[in-house]
Amino acid sequence: MTTNAAQASQASQAPETSQASQASQAAPARHASHAGPGLDTAAGPDAALHALLLARHSCRAFLPAPVPRDVIERILTLAQRTASWCNCQPWRVAVTEGAGTERLRAALLARAQQADAASGFTPDFPFPREYRNEYLARRRESGFQLYGAVGVARGDRDAYRRQELRNFQLFDAPHVAIITTDEALGEYGAMDCGGYVANFLLAAQANGVATVAQASLAMYPEVLRDVLGIDADRRVVCGISFGYADADHPANSYRTRRADLPETVSWVTA
Repeated sequence: MTTNAAQASQASQAPETSQASQASQAAPARHASHAGPGLDTAAGPDAALHALLLARHSCRAFLPAPVPRDVIERILTLAQRTASWCNCQPWRVAVTEGAGTERLRAALLARAQQADAASGFTPDFPFPREYRNEYLARRRESGFQLYGAVGVARGDRDAYRRQELRNFQLFDAPHVAIITTDEALGEYGAMDCGGYVANFLLAAQANGVATVAQASLAMYPEVLRDVLGIDADRRVVCGISFGYADADHPANSYRTRRADLPETVSWVTA
């Protein structure tokens, strides 16, 4: 794989090395959720939120049926309640449908295919310099599950590339939302947009709509600006492809694990 292709693979969260034995573990874990230690799953004041968090997953195969405009507007209205630094609400959202989605899909795929022989990509916000330690392990685990589910064999670089390009086909979703922030707000604007993205995903789940947040779509901000008319002072954070899930597609047959609290939380008591 070329350097540029390797970078693109990193952006799409698809590790280059896979193991059949680990990948095959994805099948028994279909639709299993990881509630975390000590979390009471019985009805409680947070039962509705708990259910949404457990049900939501990154959908990587969509049906062609569009989401009605009033449902999309409901999702956007709920996400608009996101907390932000000084209530700046820095996000702007370009939502595609119909021919608009197809035009963007074609442009992104064409640009991604050029990257095989051309000059990589330049996102508005730098991608991770590297994945280390537990972050690398979690990324690999997620990749093993995906590759195992869709039947990508270890070392099959052509198959890796085909799966990677699915990102730029929007996984056949009928809609995509591109999230941008004001350039002058820098990382704080991007952080606020992250909160918006999380709430968008949950609001969509509550309305029966499947989603996948995609950093890969931010790889080619020049394409997004050209097709969607995004202003020069806006910085692309990510995209969210959304629609109705193809529940029978193998890419949607597994669920990822969440770390236990001791892996992420420390208590300071004195």
